[in-house]
Amino acid sequence: MNSTPEISVVIPLLNEEESLTELTAMIVDAIGTMNRSYEILFIDDGSSDRSFEIIRRLQSQNPNVRALKFRKNFGKSAALAEGFRRTRGRYVITMDADLQDDPREIPNLIKKLEEGYDLVSGWKKKRFDPIGKTIPSKFFNFVTGRMTGINLHDFNCGLKGYRSEVVKDVSLYGELHRYIPALAKWEGYSRITEIVVQHHPRKYGYSKFGMARFFRGFLDLVTVLFLSRYVKRPLHFFGFIGVFIFLIGLGINTYLSIDWFLGVPLANRPMLFLGILLMLIGFQILMTGLIGEMITHHSQKTQEHPVREEI
Repeated sequence: MNSTPEISVVIPLLNEEESLTELTAMIVDAIGTMNRSYEILFIDDGSSDRSFEIIRRLQSQNPNVRALKFRKNFGKSAALAEGFRRTRGRYVITMDADLQDDPREIPNLIKKLEEGYDLVSGWKKKRFDPIGKTIPSKFFNFVTGRMTGINLHDFNCGLKGYRSEVVKDVSLYGELHRYIPALAKWEGYSRITEIVVQHHPRKYGYSKFGMARFFRGFLDLVTVLFLSRYVKRPLHFFGFIGVFIFLIGLGINTYLSIDWFLGVPLANRPMLFLGILLMLIGFQILMTGLIGEMITHHSQKTQEHPVREEI
């Protein structure tokens, strides 16, 4: 096996024993047309079926196959993060293990990366998923595109291509794998594009993702927006909210103070307490932003920044 493969294919999986042999053969055939060195890295996210046994057999037949298995199910983001940490290729391809992603798209992804792009995302323009999955997905992609400023039609597509430096710099946790393009852009990798890819109906098993993932996805979007826009300047976020609330309370109390000077008693005016409460809350939020700035300032002393090139 080549110690420094040119292409790394990272495949997170959970209970996909039926598809692994066929998937591996398709990947080998697709990369074989390119005459490139490669590795296939399976990340078994705590499968309870025979998935890892099959991967072990595939590795004995093909030394370019690598694999690891988690002790329990940690989620797709954790699987991708571990895979990214262990990749050695110049280009990194990610795909799902259920055969809905077509390995024959790998040469197209590599070709686009060699044009100078940092990240190439697949767009399942024609999907073979139930309407209960496609409609929420379109809405999710629309909102995510508007909020992140990245013009992609399909953030959820597992079939993506990256330059190796992108996956080494992106930090994944929770369920942030949907937002890798946004996280990459935040790290300075702004050359992002997409290509239309072939999508297939699920051949084996069943989907491991339910409707709850869309709700969690929007919560993760808030996390990504905060990390990308305000993590280096938390006072801009907390300060705006704090000052806004403080000024509302100040306005209420100013109005009541004028009434008091005009002889209107304040003993039976609950708005006085509301105004005081809003001022206190606003001040506390503002102080939270200042504390965040102090923490950020301290962390910047040791932070490393991704460098595109050095002479």
